[in-house]
Amino acid sequence: MLWLYILVGVICLAAGLILGFLIARKYMMNYLKKNPPINENMLRVMMAQMGQHPSQKKINQMMKAINNQMK
Repeated sequence: MLWLYILVGVICLAAGLILGFLIARKYMMNYLKKNPPINENMLRVMMAQMGQHPSQKKINQMMKAINNQMK
């Protein structure tokens, strides 16, 4: 009978870990979609600080590369 309690406890623990991971992952994906870590204006300012004058084409290429990294 003791083994049954242990088995149920282990199953509940595993289910809780899996469910917690999935909920946290979904929350973070939604958060990053709503609040991207970098946007075009930030990228433009960073490049200007490095002494570059980026074209819109270069900005678009870099944003596409960043977005591909996030997937």
